[in-house]
Amino acid sequence: MKMAKRLVEGEDYYLEGGLYVFTGKYLLERGYCCGSRCRHCPYPRAAQNEAVRRRLEGHPIRSPAEFEAALKAVEQ
Repeated sequence: MKMAKRLVEGEDYYLEGGLYVFTGKYLLERGYCCGSRCRHCPYPRAAQNEAVRRRLEGHPIRSPAEFEAALKAVEQ
């Protein structure tokens, strides 16, 4: 079983008004866009739009493999 990485404040996220804001570095390491419209999302706009669409339809992307499949669907 894979152990979850411990998040480091200032490197993986910072707090703003009591909310966690993930850094682009963390989001890129995570490996996929979740469709939450993260402030520092490093993924291309088309990929973000697809992730948002899926999230709003109730089928959010939850893994790098799902993200890759969604990207392929957008490219076709």
